[in-house]
This record gives sequence, C-alpha cells and structure tokens, in this order.
Amino acid sequence: MLTQLHIKNFAIIEQLDLDIQTGMTSMTGETGAGKSILLDALGLVLGDRAEAGNVRHGCAKADISASFDISALPQLQCQLDELDLESDQECIIRRVVTSEGRSKGYINGNPVTVQILRSIGDQLVDIHGQHEHQSLLKKDIQRQRLDDYGDHSTLLKSCLSAYQACKMAQQQYEQLNSAEQQRNERLDLLTFQARELEQLGLQAGEWQSVNEEHGRLANAEKLLSTAQTALQVLSDSEGESLSHNLGQQYHAIEQLSQLDPSLKSASESLNTALIHTEEASSTLRAYADGLDMDPARLQYLEERMGQIHGLSRKHQMQPEELLELQQRIIQELEQLESADATLAGLQTQLELAQADYQNSATQLHQLRESTASSLSALVSDAMQGLGMDGGRFEIEIQQDNELFHSHGQDKIEFMVSANPGQPLKALSKVASGGELSRISLAIQMITASCEKVPTLIFDEVDTGIGGGVAEVVGKHLRSLGGERQVMCVTHLPQVAAQAHQHLKVAKQKGHDITTTSIQALSSKDRVDEIARMLGGIEMTKQTIKHAKEMIQRAAG
Repeated sequence: MLTQLHIKNFAIIEQLDLDIQTGMTSMTGETGAGKSILLDALGLVLGDRAEAGNVRHGCAKADISASFDISALPQLQCQLDELDLESDQECIIRRVVTSEGRSKGYINGNPVTVQILRSIGDQLVDIHGQHEHQSLLKKDIQRQRLDDYGDHSTLLKSCLSAYQACKMAQQQYEQLNSAEQQRNERLDLLTFQARELEQLGLQAGEWQSVNEEHGRLANAEKLLSTAQTALQVLSDSEGESLSHNLGQQYHAIEQLSQLDPSLKSASESLNTALIHTEEASSTLRAYADGLDMDPARLQYLEERMGQIHGLSRKHQMQPEELLELQQRIIQELEQLESADATLAGLQTQLELAQADYQNSATQLHQLRESTASSLSALVSDAMQGLGMDGGRFEIEIQQDNELFHSHGQDKIEFMVSANPGQPLKALSKVASGGELSRISLAIQMITASCEKVPTLIFDEVDTGIGGGVAEVVGKHLRSLGGERQVMCVTHLPQVAAQAHQHLKVAKQKGHDITTTSIQALSSKDRVDEIARMLGGIEMTKQTIKHAKEMIQRAAG
C-alpha cells in the first residue's frame, strides 16, 4: 500500500510531504483547490506521460516520489529482485521531470524505464476516474472488466496462444499456396543450375590444388633452371662448391680448436652450416629430378581452371564458394520438390490449430457465462442501494463461431433496466446521465472489491448522486477500506464522513504566487470541513452538530 508521497515543484505544489494511512482516506476541498493535482502527481510517478507543463513555473525540475509497503505482495518482491531492484518489503518509486519535458524514473534508487514504472505501478495502484462511465460504454472495456472480475487470465492466455498459432499456420499456408507459379519457375532455374554444377564435378580443395599445380607446370623451365643453378653452387662444382669450401674451413678450424678452445663455437657453427648445405643440395636434386614438364597436363589444368572460373563468374562468386552454392541449391530443390507434401502438412496443422482455438474459445465462453451470472446479480443488488429500486443489470454473452479474435469469439454487452417493468437495454442506450453514472459506480464498486491491487483511488466517481445514496456509496468504500487501502476524492460530506483519514486540499494565493497544500485533519478540523461541505462558508451550530453525528455514525 501507499505509505508516503513526496512532491516538489509539481504544477502549483511547491513542496508536499504526505503520510497515507491504511483504510479509507477522503480528500476534500473547494472546487479548483487542486485535488486532481495530487492524483496527477501520483499518476506521473507511476508511469504517466511527462510534460514540461508538469514543472512548477520558474523551477528547473519537478521531483515526485512515492513509498509503498509491499510486504503482502511476494510476487512483486520477486519481480523486483529479478530486475535487481531489491525491495526489502518496500518499493520507493521516484520520477524527475525537467522544465524541457525530459524525465527519469527510479525504483529503490535504481534508474528504470517508463515501461518498468508502468508495469510495477499497475500492480500497486488502480485509479477509477470520474469519467470512467464513459469508457464503460465501449464493448472492449466491458469485456475486459468481465474478464478482470472473473480472473480469466489463464484461459485468455490459452486462447491468445491458439489464436497466434492459427494466424501463423494460415499465413504459411497462404504464402506457399499463392507462390505455386513462382515455385515452378524457381524449380526450373535451380534444376538447370544444379545440373551445371554436377557436370562441373568440383571437389573440395580442388581449386587450390589446380592453381598450385598449374603454377608449377607453367613455370617449370624457370623452376628447373633456378634449382639446377643453386645445386651447382652448393655442391656440384668440383673444388669450388659451397659444400667443398665449407668442409675445408670446418676441418681447419676444428683442428685449431684443439689448440684454442674458444674456436670450438665457430667450428660447431661451420659444421651446422655444412650439414644444412648438404640437406639443401639433396632436396634440390630430388626436386629437379621430379619436376614434370608435361605440356598435355598443363593444357588440361588451364581448361579446368577456365571451366571453374567461368561458372564462378556466372554466379558472381569466388571459385571456392561454388561447392557451398551447390549444397544450397540441392537443399532448396528438396524443399520445393516436397512443397506439395508441405502444403498438405500445413493444411493439417492449420486445421489442428483452428480446432485448438475453437476449444479454448468455447471454454472461455463457458467461464464468462458463469462469471457474468454472478457479476450481474451483484451489480443488480448494488443498484438497489444506489436509489435504483427495481433496476436490473445483466451481461449478455453470445458466442459467434465466425468471429476470430485473440480474446475469443464472444460478443459481450452490458444490459440494464433502470426501472421495474422496463426491458433490458444496452448500457450505451441509457438516456439519463445520472442513471449511467450510478450504474457505472455500482460496477466499479463490485469489481474493485475483487481486484488484487492493494491501493484503489476513486476520483469523484460519486458525481451526480447525493443524500442517502451518497451515504451508501461512502459505506461501501469504507467497507472496501477494511480489505485494502482506499483513497477517495469527493465533494459529498456523506462520503467524506465515512473515511478513516481525512485530507483537505487548499489553495493559497499570494501577490505573485499560487500554491496548493494538503493537510491531514484532526478530529475537530474534520468536523469543520464536513460542516463546510454541508452548509457552505457559514457554519451554524446545526451544521456542526450534523457533521459530528455523521462522523460518529460512520465510526459506528
């Protein structure tokens, strides 16, 4: 639940620190005092859109933070831990908005995105606005309210999953079916290309080996001449070869090293050089003897290189990439050749997905009918207490197998009869704004009691009612405050008197500045505020007495 709210430089609020208690809290004040500003600030910290106009005139930024006790919300604690936003049974949400309209969000001191703010905020606070009866006229909102009340989330997820599977199978089937002509053309092209590559018969590593062999044969004379020259210098010239001279010098230095050991290193180096020279001579001799001077083989290699290079140029790739291309063509050919079987498989897959969707939609329909019966009875009872004796509320549900939506196949509409003997009509057909407001309030009160969000805020939802009906509304909100935290912005003393905590919103106007303040009222101040709401600016002994009686009666 919400425990503290800190607001600085937001709209006309200079600074505000507010402690919020459990139970029902009423917020009252003169029209235009700024009661809605408090809810706007709370909405902003919970992820509403930030604007430059949020910042108090002349200030660089607005800073809002809200503290929540989440000890009774283990799932939310786990979610915060997974996001590395350790909670320790408390969640502190902060939003900073600059005068340029930029904003930053924080949870437990860690920066987060607006999306995370909204995700967390939706689990902490639910705001019922004074114009919610207008949204209830929309059939999508009616369906959503029914599903929320009945907690149909599991079947809704199942229906959504089946819907997505149907869409995917349908799309794949239609794409493959519509591409039949293109498939045949592609099949002809790939068959021709595969035949060309097969005839080429390129082997792995062949291009490199052909290049290397061609290089040797094309330069055989130069290679042989150079090898023979080097061989002659190294060892084949009698008396003048490098091997002969190295041998003489080695033996001479070896003998001298017996006289001076410091020559031993030079002797060993000469010996190593002699060994390497003889090894090089042996290698060159074998190379020269084995060098092939085959003109026919050279011609074959040149023709083979031409074939490979020609096909690679045709496909605009390197010769060594042709084998990979051949594998890709073979795989695509196999897929295209089996397209008929694939099409039949997709048809079966689509039929199975459609049957799965139909099954999920039917189960959801049955659950909705059961929930609608229960909710209709509760709302009808609530209407009696709101001055609509004999009024009747009913949720009409029709399953249409031709419909295909992610949320099922049901047509859902809220029906109402405001007076005894009148037929049920669609909620959107109700003529009286007052009746519509009361019906909407009845729906909100009943469905709110089943919500899992710990803090509920009602923003002037009692507009258009008064007298004994207002007292009934106040009692219901007070009863709801026994289960969770309820905050109510109201102009009705009958509602405000039912609260466990009373906050007064006031506007102060200076010479060149206007600010809004919020004050938690003491018992005496609360009596005065209720009396003001009852009788206006001039408070008589009678209105004060009446106010005391209302508060005492509410406390029971």
